[in-house]
Amino acid sequence: MTKIFLGIVIGALLAWLFWKPKNGFDDRPQSVRREQNLEKLLELVRSNGLVSNDDAEKALGVSNATAERYLQELERQGKLEQIGKTGRNVTYKLKQ
Repeated sequence: MTKIFLGIVIGALLAWLFWKPKNGFDDRPQSVRREQNLEKLLELVRSNGLVSNDDAEKALGVSNATAERYLQELERQGKLEQIGKTGRNVTYKLKQ
């Protein structure tokens, strides 16, 4: 009986020490995450040549709207150029 109790206590202690929530919570400041994601997105465009909103969304693990904002921000900064007008036909490349 004491072995079972001791096993439960040790198991609970280890779970408490090493368990990390898997809810995707990121405790970095938002501005840091944003800048890091913008840089990752630029690297993705450099390596692939072209990137779509869906590519950005998957690579960064962000929502569709956030990926679109990032792409538009890089376009406003003059780093990317949009190809296509609307929908699935829109991709981005490095601005020459």
